[in-house]
Amino acid sequence: MLSEKLLKLKKKILVDVAENFSRVEEISEINTLKVLDAMRELKVSDAHFKTSSGYAYGDIGREKLDELFAKIFKAESALVRTQFVSGTHALATVLFGILRPNDELISVTGEPYDTMQTVIGWKNPARGSLKEFGVNYREVALQNGKVDLAAVKNSVTSKTKLALIQRSRGYSRREPLTISDIEKICATIKSVNPKCVTFIDNCYGEFVETCEPVEAGADICAGSLIKNIGGGLAPTGGYIVGKSELVELSSYRLTAPGMGNELGASLGTPRLLYQGLFLAPHVTAQAIKAAIFAAGIFSSLGYNTRPLPNETRSDIIQAIELKSAEKLIKFCRAVQSFSPVDSFAVPEAWEMPGYEDKVIMAAGTFVQGASIELSADGPLREPYTVFLQGGLTFEHAALAILNAAKCLSD
Repeated sequence: MLSEKLLKLKKKILVDVAENFSRVEEISEINTLKVLDAMRELKVSDAHFKTSSGYAYGDIGREKLDELFAKIFKAESALVRTQFVSGTHALATVLFGILRPNDELISVTGEPYDTMQTVIGWKNPARGSLKEFGVNYREVALQNGKVDLAAVKNSVTSKTKLALIQRSRGYSRREPLTISDIEKICATIKSVNPKCVTFIDNCYGEFVETCEPVEAGADICAGSLIKNIGGGLAPTGGYIVGKSELVELSSYRLTAPGMGNELGASLGTPRLLYQGLFLAPHVTAQAIKAAIFAAGIFSSLGYNTRPLPNETRSDIIQAIELKSAEKLIKFCRAVQSFSPVDSFAVPEAWEMPGYEDKVIMAAGTFVQGASIELSADGPLREPYTVFLQGGLTFEHAALAILNAAKCLSD
């Protein structure tokens, strides 16, 4: 049972954030119309939901989905596949597809997300990394949690082949990037080296605003289908959208040179991918509202939250500094106990592949690891921040958030 104090706090927060919720719903309506118009214009039909097997040559559902993603993202081309095992896989496919030995890769958003460290291989060496293939790497440090445009301008050279730009905060205290931020970063890079490929890690950012990175000047971007863009229905997969030449190069890394995007069996997934995409703007809005609500609750309880309840959102992640490993573990277990799947499970910190520190993760989700469904996780390192994201429905997310608040106060 929730205390009277928490119930009163819930009512207060819902009043305080009403204007924010209204803005989120307006964005959702604009993005829903964008998706609907694309589906109508491209004449999506029941025929596109049919399954394929084997090589899957001429899979019209797969081809139409690529066309649909390109239309929605205002990109020249797209590669949408369940063969991508994660967002990191889609990102790595772009990097290995475009970069060659002795090329220079630069991260302009500071240190990349943990799983990207092993892909790059410089800070966290791994077999088969870009470093092993002779790709050079540099980072531009952030300034007060923000991209340092002056430093970016001084760091990019004529030799820089690709600039990696991470939109979300990942497991860090930095601010996520807005579309306006991305536009400024891309323009800064292009002013020094017009040929440098601007590549956006778009995970957690789709449909949070009314525009996407390609519209802001990015050459290519990639993400996961079990985050925002899959709407909670996509069972697995990832996507790449951008300039045709760059998407084509990436497709050769996913399959094989000469094969590219011509193959890839859909098996039983097409309808889920289409339907998930259609629902994605609404589901993303539910997740953002959950993040705003969590920020309101925990800020009121004295915790440092990023973003604050009334700040503009540019991804679905809510960071809450809990200051102790005990509270981080307790928070995740509270969220897990209010999950529709595996509510009886007790999360433990463990050494997840691709992460430097032990990570604890609450994810009682219908799709394993789906970050658009309500989940909470964080590495066991100071300041012991929990990263809350997702929520297929705000109602469920609010209940879980209040349960976490109750457990921390017990």
